[in-house]
Amino acid sequence: MGLPGHRRTSSHKRRRASHFALSPAAFTACPSCKTPIRPHHACTSCGRYDGKMILSMDRKNRRAAKAAEIKGKPVAADAHAGHDHSDGHTHEEEALAEKPKKAAKNAAAKKATKTKE
Repeated sequence: MGLPGHRRTSSHKRRRASHFALSPAAFTACPSCKTPIRPHHACTSCGRYDGKMILSMDRKNRRAAKAAEIKGKPVAADAHAGHDHSDGHTHEEEALAEKPKKAAKNAAAKKATKTKE
């Protein structure tokens, strides 16, 4: 069984680890909608890649609406085209109304975990 022949000094460790650094993620602007996207990836907001429509946005909107429905969150305005706001409600008001409920729920959960310890 092999054993280390010599102690690895701290400078040697640092020199060896100098190549482990992560580079920041590169982003470019989508040519059609100017949304930041990763290079060589389809745009998630308009569904285009290299000037061609690749992703069906109808499917994306249906999936977003279904996920929001499961989570109980309001759906974004573009995901439910034709939604009627004639009764005067806005989704921002609903989101703000949920924040105090979530804060109280989180505080209760923290308190419960502290009592268990």
